Amino acid sequence: MVNQNLTATEIGFTHEDFAALLDKYDYHFSPGDVVPGTVFSIEPRGALIDIGAKTAAYIPIQEMSINRVDSPEEVLQSNETREFFILTDENEDGQLTLSIRRIEYMRAWERVRQLQAEDATVRSGVFATNRGGALVRIEGLRGFIPGSHISTRKPKEELVGEELPLKFLEVDEERNRLVLSHRRALVERKMNRLEVGEVVIGTVRGIKPYGAFIDIGGVSGLLHISEISHEHIDTPHSVFNVNDEVKVMIIDLDAERGRISLSTKQLEPEPGDMIKNRDLVYDKAEEMAAKYREQLLAKQQGATAAAASVEVVAEEEIPPAAELEEEIPPAAELEEEIPVVAEIEKEIPAATETEEEIPAAIEE
Repeated sequence: MVNQNLTATEIGFTHEDFAALLDKYDYHFSPGDVVPGTVFSIEPRGALIDIGAKTAAYIPIQEMSINRVDSPEEVLQSNETREFFILTDENEDGQLTLSIRRIEYMRAWERVRQLQAEDATVRSGVFATNRGGALVRIEGLRGFIPGSHISTRKPKEELVGEELPLKFLEVDEERNRLVLSHRRALVERKMNRLEVGEVVIGTVRGIKPYGAFIDIGGVSGLLHISEISHEHIDTPHSVFNVNDEVKVMIIDLDAERGRISLSTKQLEPEPGDMIKNRDLVYDKAEEMAAKYREQLLAKQQGATAAAASVEVVAEEEIPPAAELEEEIPPAAELEEEIPVVAEIEKEIPAATETEEEIPAAIEE
């Protein structure tokens, strides 16, 4: 029968030894690590998580999601196992603080970087506005739309709750900057239905010293002062007023920068007609635009023909196969230069001669 009254000395294993053994096999956790954990207790403002440490780790409610959480049960369930981010070192009670929000935050930035690389268009609802623009959420991250990139006639304050198509302007995790453009998204969508050389009707929405901004179906294009007329113009104000309806021709579509360039100069039957007889320019607009497209096509075909002629010249510089064959000596001449086998064999030392050169040490 085993004696149950053995002392620690007789067993040879003390409480200190046991503690040292626990330390030896204890996992080392550091802030920034992502570890699996199991929820074993949900509290009103947080939850206790078993991650294999000596003391249960804790996740406060504000670290449970990148979005607002009113109750831990919205995110976590008892006995659920998932990944957690170690936010801080152990406190005085040996307890680690965890976060889910930080994991979602890192993955959200990775996702928006991917969307920017794909030049994707995303949709998001405006949840607030300020003097500079509007605020939205993309993948849970707060994004900003500058006022200059909001293309709508509504006051900014009325945009709250409205969903907008958006393109990425800046994605910078280090500076925590996520900047988007509503204007670029609209211009890209509109550009898919527009063509260079097309005549469109628009409305003058703004006049600057360098040109007039024309609204064409909800997007803005620039009629630069140099594209108003063949004759010199001191200021666009001398030709247009705000809210004027105008006929313009598209001369450039820049989807990457979200810009549409317009012209009335190319629609003038005679130089200066935009100043002298604007109605004539509008009457002849389609006819002049057709000539512009013909000239544009001729330029493109000329450029293609020039590129093709360069390729032909390059091919002519390569001699035909027959000429190349003439430079290759006949097989008989080549054979004369190859020494006969007997001569080659004379140059190879006999095996016995070679063996004599091997040091005797190898035989040992």
